[in-house]
Amino acid sequence: MRKESRLVLALDETNGEKALAIANSVSGVVDAIKINWPLVLSEGPQMITRLAELSDVICDFKVADIPNTVRLIIENSVSRGASAVIVHAFTGDDSLRAAVEAADGAEIYAVTEMSHPGAVMFTAKHAEEMARLGVECGVDGFIAPATRPDRIRAIRAIAGDRKILSPGVGAQGGKASDAISAGADYAIVGRAIYGSDDPRRSAEAFAEDIRTVI
Repeated sequence: MRKESRLVLALDETNGEKALAIANSVSGVVDAIKINWPLVLSEGPQMITRLAELSDVICDFKVADIPNTVRLIIENSVSRGASAVIVHAFTGDDSLRAAVEAADGAEIYAVTEMSHPGAVMFTAKHAEEMARLGVECGVDGFIAPATRPDRIRAIRAIAGDRKILSPGVGAQGGKASDAISAGADYAIVGRAIYGSDDPRRSAEAFAEDIRTVI
């Protein structure tokens, strides 16, 4: 995955043609496009392949299952063109190792802590444990919240040179430059770009904010 703007678009559109139009419009500005279940359930898994023709695609499926099911989901995602897949770490070392082994050159990112307020109830209390587990299992990087930059710093202290992707920028209140300053490699922005009247201009504004701190 390239590292130029250090901006990732979370494309949670449910209309396939609109999603492709947005992806085209931000091409060259964002480093990758992250998709989740809303788009895949609405338009089918072929959207992974179609978007992969425009950008690196991160499948944010937050996989949380037994090792065999994890393996099947990862293999299917990668075979359709995914450059990376996001998995949960709380499932334990056997499921995390299964994800890493199934990746076949793609990257695996483990969730340590999500960006919404409810994340502090359970996962935040174990985020650093899950980061250490991810390091042991060989994941390529972690998800840490842009809405709480101090948590990015805590995960960075454990992650070493592994990548950190930070969601929660824009609509959830996080700031891209704050996330990067705290140690994130990429800031993830969704609604503030794909819901904009001019997605490319919005993406460029976030990219410019990131450039102020790198």
